[in-house]
Parts: sequence; structure tokens; C-alpha cells
Amino acid sequence: MGKATINHLQQKPQLGERVYIDDAAKVLGDVHLGDDSSVWPMAVIRGDMHQIRIGNRTSIQDGSILHITHTSDFNPGGWPLTIGDQVTVGHRAVLHGCTIHDRVLVGNGAIIMDGAVVESEVIIGAGCMVPPGKRLESGYVYAGNPAKPLRPLKESEKNFFPYTSDNYVKLKDQYLELRLDKNHY
Repeated sequence: MGKATINHLQQKPQLGERVYIDDAAKVLGDVHLGDDSSVWPMAVIRGDMHQIRIGNRTSIQDGSILHITHTSDFNPGGWPLTIGDQVTVGHRAVLHGCTIHDRVLVGNGAIIMDGAVVESEVIIGAGCMVPPGKRLESGYVYAGNPAKPLRPLKESEKNFFPYTSDNYVKLKDQYLELRLDKNHY
């Protein structure tokens, strides 16, 4: 655990193998990050009032905000945040109390709200707004505010999910190597 991870009310982030968290990011509370995942500068992952679970080979890019909705009389059970494997969360995205399955691309500046569910193999366009409780079906590109299916995914786009995931795993491995090299600190 580095200075980028913070305990909150006895909840300490749990990190899988080979996880990279940039020093300019913050991860706090009840957060689990899967193997080979990465959190880039200025991202905030705040599991302070509910849990956040992030799968393997998932990238949370610069300036993204990930949070939950706490349990209350108004919302019994609250909304945890769950993100699957091989998900790329673009720059400045906001994910709040939603569920995102495997192999999803969340475009830059997209917002996904409480109780929304994104099935596997979905592309969410830049600036897209996914309203509370909406379900995005597998196999489509979504765009707009509110999010609407734009068209079915092309085969080349389906192949992009593992490509972008692999690319960010390679990049975070380079950053982890730099940390091990004392000359770079």
C-alpha cells in the first residue's frame, strides 16, 4: 500500500497481484482491485460507505471518479459499485453505484448512475449519460443523454476489448518497473 491508498473506518483497500495505483490517485475504504488492474493520475475510488469491486485487467484512467450510494431509509441496501474484467474506464468518467460486466469500454467523460447495469461487451460513447436503473444490453454501442443504442458492435470492436486491456497491462507494468528502479524516484 502506498500513499495513494487510504484506510477508512478500518476498511483497507485490497489489491490483487501486480496492481498499479499512481501516486496522484486516491483509493480508499472497502475497495478490491483485481490482478493486473491500474488506476491512473487524479482518479478517485471512494469505497467509504459501501463496497467497490474491480475485476482483473481493468484500467481506471485519469480523473475518473468512482463512488457508491450508501444504505439509508431512502435506499435500503444502497448501491455498491461493481466492475468486471477487461474494462477500460476512460478519462474523467463518473461511475456511481452501478454494475459494469466484463469487456466494456466506458468513453471519456461518460456518467453511469446508481443501479444502472452494463452487460458484457458494450461500448459507451464519450460524454454518454446512463441514467439510474437503466440496463445496457450486450453487443451494442451506446451514445447520448440519456444513453441509447447507436448500433450493434462490429467484430473489430469486439476484438478491441482484449487489445485495450492488454495495452494498459503493458503500460502499468512499465510504470511498476520504474518504481523498482530507485534512479527514477
